[in-house]
Amino acid sequence: MGLTRRGLLGRAAGVGVATLGLHAAGLSSRAAWAAPRFAADPFPLGVASGDPASDGVVLWTRLAPDPLAVDGRGGMPDATVDVEWQIAEDESFGRVVHSGTAAAVPELGHSVHVEVTGLAAGRDYFYRFRVPSGDAVSPVGRTRTAPTTATGLKLAFASCQCWYEGFYTAYRHLAAEDLDLVVHLGDYIYEYGVGATGGVRGLTLDASYQRETRTLAEYRNRHALYRLDPDLQAAHQAFPWVLTWDDHEVENNWAADIAQIDSDGFPDGDVAAFRGRKAGAFQAYYEHLPLRLPQKPDGADCQLYRRLRFADLLQLHVLDSRSYRDDQVCGDGTKSGCDAERSDPSRTMLGAAQENWLLDGVRRAGTAWNVLANQTLIAQADHDTDPNTHTVGLDMWDGYTAARDRLLTGLHDRGVANCVVLTGDIHRSVVADLKLDFDDPDSPVVATEFAGTSISSGGDGTPMDTFGFNWMTPGVNPHFTWHNAQRGYTVVGVNATELRADYRVVPYVTTPGSSVETAASFVVEADRPGAQQL
Repeated sequence: MGLTRRGLLGRAAGVGVATLGLHAAGLSSRAAWAAPRFAADPFPLGVASGDPASDGVVLWTRLAPDPLAVDGRGGMPDATVDVEWQIAEDESFGRVVHSGTAAAVPELGHSVHVEVTGLAAGRDYFYRFRVPSGDAVSPVGRTRTAPTTATGLKLAFASCQCWYEGFYTAYRHLAAEDLDLVVHLGDYIYEYGVGATGGVRGLTLDASYQRETRTLAEYRNRHALYRLDPDLQAAHQAFPWVLTWDDHEVENNWAADIAQIDSDGFPDGDVAAFRGRKAGAFQAYYEHLPLRLPQKPDGADCQLYRRLRFADLLQLHVLDSRSYRDDQVCGDGTKSGCDAERSDPSRTMLGAAQENWLLDGVRRAGTAWNVLANQTLIAQADHDTDPNTHTVGLDMWDGYTAARDRLLTGLHDRGVANCVVLTGDIHRSVVADLKLDFDDPDSPVVATEFAGTSISSGGDGTPMDTFGFNWMTPGVNPHFTWHNAQRGYTVVGVNATELRADYRVVPYVTTPGSSVETAASFVVEADRPGAQQL
């Protein structure tokens, strides 16, 4: 961003005071590294910010001069390192408003999470890190605090970024958008082996990357591999992010303390072993992302669901539909039948506490819009064109129909207007009306669901494929408005009277350099649920 390292080191004045939430406080028994010297740049994973509030934001980086070291330590010693940080009103850091020192501890992979407060609402700031004993300076990031008054807000949402199946060209285009924040809905990494040549990336990695992740070191290195991508780094540097996980941050289709059937490598029902795997996955997730202290995991437990407010315009309810759900019925997969099992009223997708938290929160929000950051498709999705057969995905809300009914009925009975759901997971884009009864065409529309496609998972996409053709066959899913199977992200603009979604797609991802275009645009008018295509 136009700064030299020498220029940064020459600026020492004008610092302020911030209130810190240092995740490292009191956690390390390791001695400090008094005068760190690195064999390579300690900031190759870039910088990031997240979870913006009206008075502050989380700043993140991780020291890792050897980011893919087999032991998962990033080339760092078993010692604590002090890292200086600054946040300024201008890109050249002539007006530094806050600064301080954070401890990067080995117990947390030498990651740094600084919770800065005392900032002005609704404005841009620039931030950076450095290790004071040497000439080691991070890239510069830009962030934005949440507004206290707002006539408009613009965000983008994305999900599913399988590194070896495609390049992150979509993130390069996303970084060039004019946004207030980015919402990531899960599958930030994939636990599978990356293949002998790193898939389309054409890179040879050691044997630890050829197998499924199991340990903390392997999860750390998988995150580091993804974070080395320059396009992903650019998107993190450009905006604050709000993140939640889906399944592949741990393993495919996990459910609470239950591993995936027949592919987990653990004896059936070995909860303790799977919780050990989860603990490593959760810790690596926290170590590599700009999350606040309440989202720091405690072993295999972590409260990731939370909400963020953007003036009186929008309340964002961030969900976790993995950690508390019941196991998938009928052996998981996409199947017909299982109606009694999937409609069992005792089954839950969110868990009782989160379900109550959500319904109470949308009722009390007092904002023009309630937006749910959700993982798997809520809308009923029949995969079978035969009107006498219903085939559904049992990992989605179709496998938890009583829980879905409680959610949609709860929104309806509480009179929650202007509710919109942002969804990931399915590697395709779908716009759907969420109805009290999907089988009754006259049933009221409770909310609108915008499901977004993947960044790269699934490789090159097409506007329509066989899967989409079945979904969109007349009469099969009449509550579906639109479908597309290309890769990309979705930009959402909000004001008091409408919410607009622009589906931005790239023609290909298996080679770099694709252009971007808008495949379709939709608007939801205030007090009129359901999306209208523009």
